[in-house]
Amino acid sequence: MGDEEKILFANEAFYAAFATADMHAMDALWARDHPVSVVHPGAMVTLGRAEVMDSWASILGDAKSFDIAFRAPITRLQGAAALVLCYERVGAHSLIATNVFVREEESWLMVHHQSGPSPLLPDSDDGPDQPVH
Repeated sequence: MGDEEKILFANEAFYAAFATADMHAMDALWARDHPVSVVHPGAMVTLGRAEVMDSWASILGDAKSFDIAFRAPITRLQGAAALVLCYERVGAHSLIATNVFVREEESWLMVHHQSGPSPLLPDSDDGPDQPVH
């Protein structure tokens, strides 16, 4: 499996952890050796691993699952870092996201996630929502 496939797999794993409200899986996806940050829709910047994980724990809370899917991921590999740009559907809301990954040893781990409103999702001709297991 090449780097692009590994990055897309890590991106799908992020959405799967979100969809299943699996805090343990979410924690495993985030870098430990690099600074991390997140900007949740409508929120301020959250910096630092402990703070980012606290933000996810607050969102995932006692939920059993979330109605979330992603669509039309675009990967931009830049050495030991990579961007995945994609659209999100959360319930009835359309969002656009930037997910940033870095290589730590043999894994691609998240260092930044930012999601915000998008006027609409791309047409279904651009590809279906990616299944989130």
